[in-house]
Amino acid sequence: MIEYKVQNLAATNLNRLSLGEIQSRLARCPSLPSLGSINKSLLDLVLTEQRYSAQIGEIISRDPSLTSRLLRLVNSVYYGLSTPVTTIEDAVFYLGIRQIRQLTLVTPVIEDFQKLTLQCAFPWREFWQHCIGTGLLTHEIAGLAHAAPDDSDYIAGLVHDVGKIVMAWAFPDHFTEIHRQALLAREELVEIENRVLGIDHAELGALYMERHRMSELLVQTVRYHHFPEKAQSHGQIVASVQIADLLIRHEKLGCSGNYLEVTSEHCFGASGWHVLFPGARETEQGIARASLSRTLGQMPRMLEGLV
Repeated sequence: MIEYKVQNLAATNLNRLSLGEIQSRLARCPSLPSLGSINKSLLDLVLTEQRYSAQIGEIISRDPSLTSRLLRLVNSVYYGLSTPVTTIEDAVFYLGIRQIRQLTLVTPVIEDFQKLTLQCAFPWREFWQHCIGTGLLTHEIAGLAHAAPDDSDYIAGLVHDVGKIVMAWAFPDHFTEIHRQALLAREELVEIENRVLGIDHAELGALYMERHRMSELLVQTVRYHHFPEKAQSHGQIVASVQIADLLIRHEKLGCSGNYLEVTSEHCFGASGWHVLFPGARETEQGIARASLSRTLGQMPRMLEGLV
């Protein structure tokens, strides 16, 4: 289990808040950050027909943080290289366009969200690893189910737990008490959140997304990623996020803040699996599980390089 010092804190007597009180505090929470002009420029470039690594490298080099993260990732994933990668052009060559695009989404989101979490003790680095891992695996699961033609599934997986970040900013005392209790691993996190605060991270995150006029895909994902069968739209992507979230927790990659054990049977018996592969034969499901197992085996090195 992740070492998290809040377990040594005494229980705090807090009042469960009304929806009106929750919405009042939520209104003061800063808006989601944009990805920024540099990252938009890169996304526009990698989606064009002229995908030259030198051009991409020139854009990345304007952002020292992105440059550092990119070089760390390629040397972590390709740790067997005789000579470490030191140029952006070589990094782009090894990683490919898709991972570059995903990296440009990760970097600004994490760096801006980190500003909202400074007041709460929590294993945030491991939390970012959980979110990124869920995003990466969501993309693969959605691909296996032919659910999305672009990176919208990856973004949905990346931000599925935004409600926890909002909770840490808007309700730091409640957040601390919730995770003190969560470490006992006796209840599902959403049950503790509803009992202590009066709302769970999924609903809180969805209200936040709606307030800041985010897309219906992201609202549905954040609200229903534990219960994808309830989603009114984008059900396959929401289901992909549920399965990815469970598998990342099962493999103990990063830390979601929910410490209950997740079994393999739980992952592949979850409602999202049936949304994605209704009536699929065991052979087809076995192929999907084998593909996901290979990806999960590569995930630790990749996450270590990204965060």
